[in-house]
Amino acid sequence: MSSVRRSLVKQVSRPLSLVSRSPDLSRRVLVVDDSRAQRKILCLLLQRWGYQVTEAASGEEALRLCQAQTFDIILSDWVMPGLSGLDFCKSFRALPRDGYGYFILLTSKSEKTEIADGLDGGADDFLIKPVSPDELHARLRAGERLLGMQRELIDKNRLTGATLDELQKLYDSLDRDLIEARKLQQTLVRERHRDFGRGTASILLRPSGHVGGDLAGFFDISVRRRIALYSVDVSGHGVASAMMTARLAGMLSSAAPDQNIALAGGVDGNRGAWPPEMVAWRFNRMMLDDMQVDQYFTMAYAEIDLHTGKVMLVQAGHPHPLLIRANGGVELLGNGGMPIGLLPNVGFERIEAQLLPGDRLFLVSDGVTECPDPQG
Repeated sequence: MSSVRRSLVKQVSRPLSLVSRSPDLSRRVLVVDDSRAQRKILCLLLQRWGYQVTEAASGEEALRLCQAQTFDIILSDWVMPGLSGLDFCKSFRALPRDGYGYFILLTSKSEKTEIADGLDGGADDFLIKPVSPDELHARLRAGERLLGMQRELIDKNRLTGATLDELQKLYDSLDRDLIEARKLQQTLVRERHRDFGRGTASILLRPSGHVGGDLAGFFDISVRRRIALYSVDVSGHGVASAMMTARLAGMLSSAAPDQNIALAGGVDGNRGAWPPEMVAWRFNRMMLDDMQVDQYFTMAYAEIDLHTGKVMLVQAGHPHPLLIRANGGVELLGNGGMPIGLLPNVGFERIEAQLLPGDRLFLVSDGVTECPDPQG
């Protein structure tokens, strides 16, 4: 028996007190060496440390084993007949596999160029023969740490992927619901254009997302005599704002005059109406006393006498209504005013104007004033 082999046998036969912690019992190790004695020595060490060990007598046999099953750690001699350890390492790295395999080359080579070739070929670590059990165990622990981090990464990626799949399902469901909600919100404005005889009214309602907090509309106060126009913008975005606009639409509807907060009773065709500043005041009280929500809204509300052209309106924190004259002139109406639902006991100012034949009253939300033109 050579002196090298006697040294290895002595190291194997002494008590193995160097194991600081048990390896993962699922770790499978492949030992590749053309020397049966070297394989047995390494296998004895690995089995005592709790690894599942498989032997291969050549690089070709090792490659066939790796094609049929998965190994976590590979200990391979570099110099072997036929397929060398380095060529086996390169072929092993080319195999398709789910996890990482930690590859340690066993070699008597110590030149820097050879070590560099081994690293370029895919090796993770090196052990110089004869193998020291202490050093081998330390290198295995280093591999364990890398494989443990890789397992954690795989588990986290799997969890992330599953979470993303669940989020995508929730998003798709929410997206479908929002598409239906948009259709429902559009039905709040059933009539987009009406000819009142002595004047016409048109509405454009186009939310930037699925649903929004803007609302516009008109209704009769008295048939072919007095009409009301309004533009509302609820604070915030999305579903909560859209739900508030749905409630406000019901309170400014001509289909249910008894529930219309702007109307003051009367028989059909001769209804009374609260003046615009009182409409804003009533809304403000309702928001603070009855609804008690964190939302507020801005509003421009106008009452128009179609026979005289007289306009009474209120601006409650909304963008300025525009009076567009027939000759092309533009007048901004109002002084700003307070939004509705922010503060109690707020007074709202009545604004009066006169429409002449060919003039237009333009009520807009900030969706128009903040929208950039093609030049930005």
